[in-house]
Amino acid sequence: MAADPGRGARWAVGLWRTCNALMAAFFALAAFVQVNDPDAELWVVVYMIPAVLTLLVGFNPLVTGSFIWKSVSAAHILFCLVWAAGLACSLLLHAQHSILHEEEGRELSGLVIITAWMSLCYSSSKNPVGGRIQLLLAIVIALFPFISWVYIYINKDMRSSWPSHCKTVI
Repeated sequence: MAADPGRGARWAVGLWRTCNALMAAFFALAAFVQVNDPDAELWVVVYMIPAVLTLLVGFNPLVTGSFIWKSVSAAHILFCLVWAAGLACSLLLHAQHSILHEEEGRELSGLVIITAWMSLCYSSSKNPVGGRIQLLLAIVIALFPFISWVYIYINKDMRSSWPSHCKTVI
């Protein structure tokens, strides 16, 4: 009895869509918790763009091949890369604590997650589900922000030196 070749493909599509749903939820949640940040308007937009783009990929993985989706995501990836490079330089020159204890470090982490996820989605335009390695990478990236938030929530000492607007995000 031969295995159904379409079964594995359907499973992979479902997993890819689930990863996109998780990331869309993460980006929307990240935008939501920015409300008490001093530069909230900027960060809400920075997170809502990938939230919407990722939600679209979750509904229709083939959307990554459209000109509009590719243009918006490429521009956002470039914006996040440039900003992340600036923050990384600032951290290298001025950091006094670990990356998550510094405001710029947390911002850099968010930009890296956005860039990694949007790059993964962008590269999926040729194969909307990607190969096994791409799917495994999607699972790791999709779980990372949630595992990090749980870790930070449990580790109260980590949050002790944060500014007050950061302590109320969880």
